[in-house]
Amino acid sequence: MTKITQRLVAAGSIVVLMATSAVSATTSPQLLWGDTHLHTSYSFDAFLNGNQTADPNTAYAFATGQPVIHPGTRARVQLNTPLDFLVIADHAEFYGGISDIYYKGIQKPDPSLLERIAFWYTENEIRDAIDSGNGPAYFANLLPSDLDPIEAARSWSENTSAVTPPGADISARNAWQRMLESAKRFDRPGEFTALIGWEWSAVPGGANLHRVVITDADPDTASEFLPFSSTDSPFPQDLWEWMDNTATKIGARFVAIPHNSNISKGQMFSATSLRGKPIDAEYAEQRARLEPLVEITQYKGDSETHPELSPNDEFANFALYPWYIQKVRTNNYEAKPGDYVRSALKTGLELDGELGVNPYAFGVIGSTDSHTGLATAEEANFWGKMATDSIPERKALSRTPGVGGSAGGPTGWSMQASGLAAVWADANNREAIVSAMQRKEVYGTTGPRIRLRFFAGSNLMLDDLDRADWHSHLIRKAVPMGGDLINPPDSQPEFLIDATKDPLSANLDRIQIVKGWLNESGVAEEKVFDVVWSNDRALVDGKLPALAPEIDEKIGTWNVSQGAVSLRAVWQDPEFDATQNAFYYARVLQAPTPRHALLDAIALGMDTPTVGESFIQERAYSSPIWTKPL
Repeated sequence: MTKITQRLVAAGSIVVLMATSAVSATTSPQLLWGDTHLHTSYSFDAFLNGNQTADPNTAYAFATGQPVIHPGTRARVQLNTPLDFLVIADHAEFYGGISDIYYKGIQKPDPSLLERIAFWYTENEIRDAIDSGNGPAYFANLLPSDLDPIEAARSWSENTSAVTPPGADISARNAWQRMLESAKRFDRPGEFTALIGWEWSAVPGGANLHRVVITDADPDTASEFLPFSSTDSPFPQDLWEWMDNTATKIGARFVAIPHNSNISKGQMFSATSLRGKPIDAEYAEQRARLEPLVEITQYKGDSETHPELSPNDEFANFALYPWYIQKVRTNNYEAKPGDYVRSALKTGLELDGELGVNPYAFGVIGSTDSHTGLATAEEANFWGKMATDSIPERKALSRTPGVGGSAGGPTGWSMQASGLAAVWADANNREAIVSAMQRKEVYGTTGPRIRLRFFAGSNLMLDDLDRADWHSHLIRKAVPMGGDLINPPDSQPEFLIDATKDPLSANLDRIQIVKGWLNESGVAEEKVFDVVWSNDRALVDGKLPALAPEIDEKIGTWNVSQGAVSLRAVWQDPEFDATQNAFYYARVLQAPTPRHALLDAIALGMDTPTVGESFIQERAYSSPIWTKPL
């Protein structure tokens, strides 16, 4: 791995660019679209929830645009626009083992299989639950109890029964090898990249601490290890240690991407570790290096922010998901700063001031967390989180099976048809995509393919964006999203922002820039600025009027002329202070469109969905740019 550090002076400000590999100096990067979080029938919960057929081959085929059979509805389904890359991120816990029990358990018993059956209750229980349609309820009973996450993790480490059962690695190794063979078969450098990965799924006391782990290793190299799981350890630091050790051993890179921080009970971005100790500089450095990205949006809601944490943000009340992953669904959800990305970015500024290292200097992406094997974030082509909640009647009448808990939990209409990972990469291959992730030149959307560019520096002009060599030209005087901008005293940087609509979706409402900074007391604050917008609206008392939904709720269409095809601006922060540490990220809002729940309700002959809203303002989030005093 080559680390490049570039320093240059541009109109009175010093720009520092740090990356793990550089985009070509003569060409501009490609914008690649993918899903880094897709589950197949190899995941235990997916199998119990009706996906017994959509394996890695099906997942890759669907992602590349081929028609496939939906594992629940058995209908032919197809992605409107193929993806550029995909990570099959099946749970490392009991990887692929459920299919062995279901399909092979009675016919071909062996000692290791019987040991695993004993661990996962009994073979007949699992088979009977699936065959009777009670797989979701069976899975719900396996979820953890509502406990303090730190105490639950400590109990795990003291409980010798909480280890991987003997022989489980045989099934996992076989399934892992089959997945790698599928990745080898579908990977086409330059056209489609089959990235290797899995999910580490720690959930102590119902707190979601899951990470998707991605490597740039090829399938042959990846066959040298087995995915590290939460049955190996529920502590993120142990996962990072494994990543560092294995990277050295096999000569490949690893990236971990936290997701669903919104339901982490304050633990994902806490100022203390899961072992209950304050974060120190060593912890902060390792985390920042190995977790350069966070999944900001997916099926189980948005993790940008929450109305209780950002009360002055009129768009904070978006895709909320107030259910923990635990057996009992009590109304005990509490939004905490450790749960949300914006609060974490602010906490990172404060910790950087104390430690000299920012553990939460991360970029953002979106992905789906689909368990159907089908990577789709399209409202009109949304096939559910689980195979059993992909049918409109089930979405309307019952909670989503397999997400756990008693009645009153989430339904299929509670889910968000989201999201996508956008990567500015030098090429469509494993090495280039992981390099872009490590330098954080990435962003996330809730589904639409909004093209987004974001730079900070000096002497920036809109015309810079129209050059064939726009990227190499701009990085001579600016940093892209994910970068650090070092500012001398009295400097005033400029922010260049450009967004273009998805040709298959609605026009754009506005571009906002979200700022966080450390005040004189060392406490982080935040503010949202409207930068550029559509439809000739004027600010009223400093506030931009909302773009009202223009949706035909009888047929599910929208006014295609509302909003703007593209929006761009050069913006300066009127409150900029070169002595402060700060971050800035762009949020692009689309004009309102019908939500998948409304489309289902129309098809069912209903006026409106019984759960969830009828329309949605899809959006894109850039990775931040950090400004720092010289």
